[in-house]
Amino acid sequence: MHIFFTGATGLIGRHLCPFLLHHHDVTVLSRNPTKAKVLLGHQINAVDSLEDVDFNTVDVVINLAGEPIVNKRWSDKQKTVIRDSRIIVTQAISDAIKQCHTPPHTFISGSAIGYYGRQGDTLVDENNTEPHDEFSHQLCKDWEQAALKAESDETRVCLLRTGIVLAKKGGALGKMLPAFKLCVGGPIGSGEQGMSWIHIDDMVQLILFLIRNKEISGAVNATAPEPLSNKQFSQSLAKALSRPAFMSMPAGVLNILMGEMADLLTTGQYVVPKKALDHNYRFHFTKIDAALESLV
Repeated sequence: MHIFFTGATGLIGRHLCPFLLHHHDVTVLSRNPTKAKVLLGHQINAVDSLEDVDFNTVDVVINLAGEPIVNKRWSDKQKTVIRDSRIIVTQAISDAIKQCHTPPHTFISGSAIGYYGRQGDTLVDENNTEPHDEFSHQLCKDWEQAALKAESDETRVCLLRTGIVLAKKGGALGKMLPAFKLCVGGPIGSGEQGMSWIHIDDMVQLILFLIRNKEISGAVNATAPEPLSNKQFSQSLAKALSRPAFMSMPAGVLNILMGEMADLLTTGQYVVPKKALDHNYRFHFTKIDAALESLV
């Protein structure tokens, strides 16, 4: 198959590309094609414009492009950057697919569990119809709507609502490890907020599973089956590192330091991957202790 990939140099993309290259032709969109080839391997075809892609020759589109959501404080300007980096490219891909006479049969487009907004201690699956209306929800809703414009009898759209991806290098875990290694890690705020996580190996295998299983479409929660509280996660990470986890970060301090973006850390969701489980995807990592031990 010919697979077109945006966001391939990100955390998920760097892990996924080697699996795709074993069996498929891969074209990636990158602002720096030369750097993308160095990072991902010279077997890939790298382009810097969608105009260089004939979507009539593409079988699967994987769209994970987007400005990191936690890199900078959420000013109005930064919110626009975050939105545009996702929605503009997604809309352009949908437009290109709609113009095809032989369109891709599968469009897997990124989203996030932020779609649901804060949900307290309620267990949330893809059937949830009561998202909390805040920036993360509006961002994911508009992102998903841009992708769904490509949906037709010829093209199915899968919306990958990704949780906290745990990997050895980079991502959320990379930001947490220094504090925990120095024995100053611990819960954030009350520690009761939900953390819905997924091991990078399952993230990769779930995407491959979606490519193979053509009966799956719509929202798919990319999270492990057992979400847990921030306090439980902190205890498990401390255990994996043989460190204490008694330091806590008051929510008020985070609000001062990070503004509205602090809500991502002080609120959360307990998300379960009902659709993946219903279609018999078997998670490699269901327990947080085993997941963290494999990574740290």
